[in-house]
Amino acid sequence: MADFTHFNDEGRAKMVDVSAKPETARTAFAHSSIIVSNEIYEKITNHEMKKGDVLAVAQVAAVMAAKKTWEIIPMCHPIPLTGVNITFSWEKKQNEYQLNISAMVKTKGQTGVEMEALTAASVCALTVYDMCKAVDKGMVIGATYLVEKTGGKNGDFKRNELI
Repeated sequence: MADFTHFNDEGRAKMVDVSAKPETARTAFAHSSIIVSNEIYEKITNHEMKKGDVLAVAQVAAVMAAKKTWEIIPMCHPIPLTGVNITFSWEKKQNEYQLNISAMVKTKGQTGVEMEALTAASVCALTVYDMCKAVDKGMVIGATYLVEKTGGKNGDFKRNELI
């Protein structure tokens, strides 16, 4: 088990000690999406959804999720986030629409923010689903993935092809 950083000498899970790592600027970008019916698209874009402004609520939920990632992902460190931004874009898909969600998270710390960005993007899509399910439960949440990350000892990562 010596080669595995998240296991102790007894083979049990542990949180990695990052106290010796230098503080560096770190950024992560994640993507998720949700496919919705034309009716839901119209209700969201015309602000006619009974639960309120879907994208505004989803954006706040995503920011809150990034801040609380360490509380729901067992081995994540609580880290001070210096920035979180969520952006949306719509894409027409035959007889429906895809809402693309981009999450950007920043910190200056000893560990990365990939999980915070992925959690933000995921919770954003889940919030859209929750706010729209009364109209149509057939929505499909798409692939959620890391697009890019910067900083840290392992260097930068950039996905060559978006899913």
